[in-house]
Amino acid sequence: MILRETYALSILSKSQVFDYAVNPYVGCQHACTYCYARFMKRFTGHKEPWGEFVDVKINAPDLLRHEIVERPPSRVWISGVCDPYQPLEREYELTKECLKILIQHDWPVTVQTKSPLALRDINLLRRGAEIEVGLSVASADDEIRKLFEPGAPSIRERIGALEELHLAGVRTYAMIAPVLPGAEELPDQLSGKVDYVLVDRMNYHHGDWVYRKYHLEDAMSYDFFYSKGKVLASAFSKQGIECRVLF
Repeated sequence: MILRETYALSILSKSQVFDYAVNPYVGCQHACTYCYARFMKRFTGHKEPWGEFVDVKINAPDLLRHEIVERPPSRVWISGVCDPYQPLEREYELTKECLKILIQHDWPVTVQTKSPLALRDINLLRRGAEIEVGLSVASADDEIRKLFEPGAPSIRERIGALEELHLAGVRTYAMIAPVLPGAEELPDQLSGKVDYVLVDRMNYHHGDWVYRKYHLEDAMSYDFFYSKGKVLASAFSKQGIECRVLF
């Protein structure tokens, strides 16, 4: 793992998903094979394979303290192109410090991660008036997880983290993206642990080679994801869980 401490020029960026995004890191130790965020290499000059480098924006909290007072409050996505709770967060605590600032200023926040490290900040997350935390779970099968998400925490740990956050009163959601084999078991496993579920398809521009590698060519179509999404939405509806299919 190549680690580099950097000084960013700004931290509160415009987002196509929410109004703003905060990304305390560039790169991700989870090394998910399908990750769309690998496109960042075009702008950062990294030659290393995705998952083998992380840039740490050590001035992220200082930048946020300055930038937040210059803009009207609006929802912030933590984060769009890295996992805010990847293992390095345990040492650097940049996500935690940025959360403190956003909550202090009463900004709504959506956290998205694959890591139960978010539980470290559970008391902080409970203080926010409009905070929600999502964990990505593309399959209920941990053997599938090892193929596609080699550096990420186990499915069991992620679902356990969702349950603990949910029981603590934090609004929670699960992100099923992409739909991997074993996803059909998730409605039963997520019941009572999330407020809602999002389902999205593979970002083919960055991830279709993964499906070819594991001989899943039949799944490389819009119709496949559409049908799987509808089946999952129906199953979650039977559990009383709102499910939004994003394609």
